[in-house]
Amino acid sequence: MTPDQTQPGAADELNRLAALPLFSTPVVTRPSVPGALHAVPPIPDDATAAWQPAATTGAPPSPTALPAAAVWHPTTAGRAASVSMAPVAPVALAAPTGEVDWGQVRAFRQQAAELLTAQLRDRPGLDEATRREIGRALIVSMLNDRVDSLIAQGTPAPTPAAQHALSTAIFDSLFGLGRLQPLVDDPDVENIEIRGYDRVHLVYGDGAVQVGPPVADSDEELIETLAFLASQSGRAFTPLNWELDLRLHGGHRLAARAWRCPRPTVVIRIHRYTDIDLGDLQRLGMVDGVLAHFLGAAVRAGKAIVVSGEQGAGKTTLVRALCSAMDPWESIATIETEFELHLNEMPARHYRVVPYEGRPGSGERGLDGRSAGEVTLDGLLYSVLRTNVSRIIVGEVRGPEVIPMLKAAQSSTGTLSTTHAHSARAAIDRLATCALESGPHVTSEFAYLLIAGGIDLIVQIGVQDDTHTGGRKHRYVSEVLEVAPGEYGRPALSDVFTPGPDGRAVPRTRPSFLADLERVGFEPAWLDQTSGTWTDSTRAGGAPR
Repeated sequence: MTPDQTQPGAADELNRLAALPLFSTPVVTRPSVPGALHAVPPIPDDATAAWQPAATTGAPPSPTALPAAAVWHPTTAGRAASVSMAPVAPVALAAPTGEVDWGQVRAFRQQAAELLTAQLRDRPGLDEATRREIGRALIVSMLNDRVDSLIAQGTPAPTPAAQHALSTAIFDSLFGLGRLQPLVDDPDVENIEIRGYDRVHLVYGDGAVQVGPPVADSDEELIETLAFLASQSGRAFTPLNWELDLRLHGGHRLAARAWRCPRPTVVIRIHRYTDIDLGDLQRLGMVDGVLAHFLGAAVRAGKAIVVSGEQGAGKTTLVRALCSAMDPWESIATIETEFELHLNEMPARHYRVVPYEGRPGSGERGLDGRSAGEVTLDGLLYSVLRTNVSRIIVGEVRGPEVIPMLKAAQSSTGTLSTTHAHSARAAIDRLATCALESGPHVTSEFAYLLIAGGIDLIVQIGVQDDTHTGGRKHRYVSEVLEVAPGEYGRPALSDVFTPGPDGRAVPRTRPSFLADLERVGFEPAWLDQTSGTWTDSTRAGGAPR
């Protein structure tokens, strides 16, 4: 039986699938340390939709607003063991029902991928949901053929439970992350760190760390899985192309490295909060009322802002919240190495936004220094400038992409970006260092000149990690630094907000552009609150990444 014979029509096929028990909702046992197992319903296929607050209600994106059964809370004993990082045997990840033969899964995934490619070849332009439903139909067809073959041979057919476990694993391997998928679906996990197939650690939003289950049967199988994910995005993961950075379904980010380190290394950074605003961050304790009003006014006044902090401090979350302060009718373009902001997926907040994503090249570099197929942020910027946008947002700055970011600051209203630095002043030097990586044509003097003329504010995020004493990790804005042109082309710096007694930012001086903020509704009296408006409840919070 061919796949075409099992699909008399798209509508009939989808109706048939809906009636099948094969894809019904099971109960999944999440991985944890001994004594901390909890059975919870799995995350829906479109996981991000389940966790985004309603834009029309403005409700804070808090797990407490979700059904109690959907939140996994490991026990205190389990977390205590994980924080101490005492040797703990990884707990095997239970399949939805029964054990799964992952060798079979790999074979069926390859077969399903080939059939899906054949089906889609003459049907370009299908959306992701339709592609997934076609994939489900193909999996049903393959497994039905397998059962028919077993029965014809006189071999006992697998139980419905085993059939369900196998079908779910194949689907996750084809459209998701296979054995990694249940870990990504855990609502409390922020980072998944893999240092070899059997060395897996789960980092939670409150800073706790737990040992996770193996995600493959060998390092070779893990690399094969990563190479398959790369191929699905039109990229390669080979000894020649040993770095892989991917945007995953649901908006998460995967960074994988192999062949230049002893074992394959993977980090998956999970963005749980995408549709968020400054009011939400105030309730979560990342900003107080003064900062929320000030930063919102700075965005509306078109000030160029760089958000700085450590890895995992919440920089991208803060940038999303700042974007929510923009006029929803404003024409916006985002330029990123991997999509992370997802403003185009928030139509209730942003009506006119187009995202652009760079692309690494493959193969040898040409005379221009670029690999074949490479799409740079600088090249995207030149293209965007012809598309009638008023604001260009360049995502994370880690190197030469600072030049397109500074060009965007010169060419549009109030760009936003992020960078890694341990203080607001250090962020200035960090940006200059990144600019120097562009090549010998950029001098130190020129780099600082661009920064002084292009950036208005540096917003620093502080992190207080109390997990070693049984507490949690807190994230909050600790500094706001004004940047302006100074003598000899160097930036002139002014502390608008400085760390208070507990490290959280409090007003210090009024910015030189205060009149611009007043024109968009900011009340200067807010800056007279020299102790800020932090409360005990906000201090207890700490927005996740």
